[in-house]
Amino acid sequence: MPALQEVLLAQPRGFCAGVDRAIDIVEAALAKFGAPIYVRHEIVHNTFVVDDLKAKGAIFIEELSDVPPGATLVFSAHGVSKAIKNEAAERGFQIFDATCPLVSKVHIEVAKLSKEGYDFLMVGHKGHPEVEGTMGQLHEGIHLVEDVDDVWRVQPRQTERLAVVTQTTLSVDDTAEIFAAIKQRFPHVREPKQQDICYATQNRQDAVKLMTPQVDVAIVVGSPTSSNSNRLREVAQRLGKPAYMVDTVADLKPEWFDGAQSVGLTAGASAPDVLVQEVIAQLRAWGAQAIRQLPGAEEHMQFPMPKGLRPDA
Repeated sequence: MPALQEVLLAQPRGFCAGVDRAIDIVEAALAKFGAPIYVRHEIVHNTFVVDDLKAKGAIFIEELSDVPPGATLVFSAHGVSKAIKNEAAERGFQIFDATCPLVSKVHIEVAKLSKEGYDFLMVGHKGHPEVEGTMGQLHEGIHLVEDVDDVWRVQPRQTERLAVVTQTTLSVDDTAEIFAAIKQRFPHVREPKQQDICYATQNRQDAVKLMTPQVDVAIVVGSPTSSNSNRLREVAQRLGKPAYMVDTVADLKPEWFDGAQSVGLTAGASAPDVLVQEVIAQLRAWGAQAIRQLPGAEEHMQFPMPKGLRPDA
């Protein structure tokens, strides 16, 4: 059995304001209109959250053709393309948009600069719904860049007016490297006014950087589809410690902790605290005596609910 002594909890960890809002939108729609409520794509990338909302009457779909006429539809926190928005409007659904406001900020910037004649480089992961949503704000003139090699391969139509946007859930360190290459190749590129990587992603990565040097093993609670959770695991690994991601407590393996005295624990922005508490309980059962929360950024961000779902509506 592991000889654990202490669990260090990263601060902050778990739900961010955008995730809180997205889940609240689905639950408020269920309370107001009754089941079923249709949700395009997983509302957030967490298995527990999605299964919980399914049990309450949410139906998750990818194709709008799977939604019956007149139904209530929620867009996920990751955002959607203009084509999806237009098709949903044409089909006459009652729509509530749970797109994270920080993702919406990127969409607005793309629309605004496009009207000024800009082309774009989008730093992100191919196939991620947030990337598809942001790139889908335009018909053309936006190019995906996944790594430094892509920077040297990409061929924008013009470079006089070129701007960069990023997926909000990337690794700050990875993005810095890609940004440096972009600046080298396109010296006059327009960078975002404010870093697109969201405050919650940044804060959780900073917390892992503080935590990891103090522990023998790092555990990230998060689902495999969660970009920000994967980045947290990578940050810990880069700091030279074994790091594992678990969807639930059932994924924990005692052999990970052989010879380890201290464990660092964090959770991605879409992972609920109930899962963290279950992991803590298992680590206690394996001998951990002390649970200590580390200092870190305090988060007080809140985003308003859409019209029609506000408590005073």
